[in-house]
Amino acid sequence: MEMEVVSSNPFKALGAAIIKGDIWTKLSLFIWGAGALGRKQYIKALLLTLIEVFAITMLIQYGTPYLQKFNTLGEVEREVTREMDPDTWEMVEIVNDYDNSQLILIYGVCSILTMVAIVLYGLLNMVRSYALQLRAKRGRHINTFWEDIKSLKEEKFYKVLLSLPVLGVVIFIIVPIVCLIFVAFTNYDQNHLTPTHLFTWVGLRNFKLLFTSLGGAFAYSFRKILTWTIIWSIFATLTTYFGGILMAQFINSPKTHGKKLWRTLLVITIAVPQFVSLLLVRYFFQDQGIVNTICRNIHLTDFLRNIGLIRSSYIPFLSSPGWAKVTIIMINIWIGIPYQMLIATGVLMNIPNDLMESARIDGANKFQIFRKITMPYLLFVTGPALLSDFVRNFNNFNVIYLLTDSVYKTTDQTMSSIRAKEVDLLVTWLFRLTQDEQNYKVASVISIIVFIICASLTVVGFSRMIAGDKEGDFQ
Repeated sequence: MEMEVVSSNPFKALGAAIIKGDIWTKLSLFIWGAGALGRKQYIKALLLTLIEVFAITMLIQYGTPYLQKFNTLGEVEREVTREMDPDTWEMVEIVNDYDNSQLILIYGVCSILTMVAIVLYGLLNMVRSYALQLRAKRGRHINTFWEDIKSLKEEKFYKVLLSLPVLGVVIFIIVPIVCLIFVAFTNYDQNHLTPTHLFTWVGLRNFKLLFTSLGGAFAYSFRKILTWTIIWSIFATLTTYFGGILMAQFINSPKTHGKKLWRTLLVITIAVPQFVSLLLVRYFFQDQGIVNTICRNIHLTDFLRNIGLIRSSYIPFLSSPGWAKVTIIMINIWIGIPYQMLIATGVLMNIPNDLMESARIDGANKFQIFRKITMPYLLFVTGPALLSDFVRNFNNFNVIYLLTDSVYKTTDQTMSSIRAKEVDLLVTWLFRLTQDEQNYKVASVISIIVFIICASLTVVGFSRMIAGDKEGDFQ
């Protein structure tokens, strides 16, 4: 008779534990130490039970008060009254026992996640108890508490090392993201700032601001900014990617002299922090900057005005929508090509020489070799980096904000009314909403949209890139 084993499928393993588990296994779902107690692991049973009691006690004591108000996010607003202190004869402020919507939201989310963690661990504990039941049924050795400790120090030490990073991810990433998502369904803005005021749930109203005609200025601005964000991401990614490849080809060519000099000059743009270089470039290209001065001296400004491309006495590199978008893309090429050049150089050095030599013997010219061998190999190796660059450019805050802040003045009154600009990306508009208008509700919706777009592109792109055995084509 074949011995029963615990399935690697978690759902099947849980089903088997529920159906075939003994009384100790089934009790372990509610009393974590029951399974260990039934297998005479007394110390482990005591510790698991104490941890469960501590978690439930903390949840009841600190989480319940906030969970009770989670459906309304508070009802008592902050009120301050002034009364005279009979002891000091001075006026003092007395604050009532008010609700803080922000704290209710944060602690409520933490409490919900804690309850989910307790339930999930209870189910996991039940599966583990069932595994111990099967070991006991077969007459196999069941570890003592000290043997489990030794196992954690040796073959399972990776779990000890990973526990702290996982806890950090939960506290500093998952909890803030969940809170951010919940804010998108509230009316949290400058008129409902805590602790003075309360904010509450509004359902999908904030999403309607961006996706329906009811949104007015928000829907109008969102469409324009999303379109520009996509255009910017495509141009910023492709221009630097292919520019970096061509620059790497040029520098690595046997006919090029002074390779080290060219590489050094290009890498300087990477070495200098963008916060410094982009601010300097912004002053160079502003309306009265040095670039406009040079253009006037060589009469380029007069020529452009005569043919109707400009109407003022300067070239609006960063102050007109069309000019600013082109200028931003060109400046990004300057700061982006060197990085891509270094990546392409490393990849080009690893292309098998036999493959290139075989192509030359077969009569392929340089362009055919580049199109049939070099470019496919580069795309195969750097494809994931290309996709990550697109996502990075989609959220490229530095280039847009540092180049246009205090220089670009929007001429669109509809966009200006909600602190938006024609050159804004979704991420820079989000920043302006939180800083200028303190409109956290719409900013949260935009954050969710950005996440969905970037996550979808990443998942679809990577799944297509790693599909099939493409590595063998280049061996």
